[in-house]
Amino acid sequence: MIVSCGEALVDLVPDPVPGGGPMNVAVACARLGVPTAFVGRISTDAHGERIWAFLKSNQVDVRACQRGPEPTARAVVEHTPRLSFRFEGDATADTLLSSVDMRTLGPGPHILHGGTLGMFRGRTAETLARLAERHRGIVSVDPNVRPRIIDDRARWHHYHNRWLANADIYRASDEDLAWIWPGRSGADCAAELLSGKPSLVFITHGRSGATVYTPEGELSEGGEAVEVSDEIGAGDTFVAAILASVWKLGVAKAPEGIGSLPLTEWRKVLKLANAAAAITCSRPGADPPLVSELPQARM
Repeated sequence: MIVSCGEALVDLVPDPVPGGGPMNVAVACARLGVPTAFVGRISTDAHGERIWAFLKSNQVDVRACQRGPEPTARAVVEHTPRLSFRFEGDATADTLLSSVDMRTLGPGPHILHGGTLGMFRGRTAETLARLAERHRGIVSVDPNVRPRIIDDRARWHHYHNRWLANADIYRASDEDLAWIWPGRSGADCAAELLSGKPSLVFITHGRSGATVYTPEGELSEGGEAVEVSDEIGAGDTFVAAILASVWKLGVAKAPEGIGSLPLTEWRKVLKLANAAAAITCSRPGADPPLVSELPQARM
């Protein structure tokens, strides 16, 4: 299955709704019709109970989650003028994941995904970095940088580099790359990434679409025209469509196999990911589409 690990929190839009990058990816994958689990520490407070119920109602496996009495983190969604997030909460449940028992999810091999806040915050950062380092299947990472909450850039890069050393799939936006590697072009960053562990690099360009870089070459697909409600969860939905496609292509058992798939396959994947992200943008909050809304997703 696809195992997305990291934070689950509430987005204040302005009313609280379940959110958090890795949790959004898990829900989007499940809605796209693939077996999915979420790994993280979820509070037992009222917000945490809402998140727990939301995950289960979307058929996301939560057997490898931890629960705890710590408060749920809150993300205040702002438009200043671009979409941004202001996070509230110290020592929240999402930062205190102490261990992960993947045996509860069956033998696998699973596709492991991580990024956003869970990649670098609190005890969770070390727990998940070690999980990525010992994982024997495909590893995916989406840094999904949130500069306003990163007060220790060296710590962020430490954990990002540990994930990167084990990643087979890497997704970042133009804005992410500008923060991670200032002054470098996306193509230059992608070339360096492909010279290391990753076999696939996806760079998203907002409403302009996305580019995939593979050992065979690169290609771009334009974004879909849509009336935008907001962009919350669009990148997470894009990633979920990629992971669901990889799972459906049947290469989860062999990480080296994803790099050998032809560009024609990745064009289909890009079109699906752009279409799924566009639907999410057309709705308020992180509300990814069901597989029934994307005929091209029925592989």
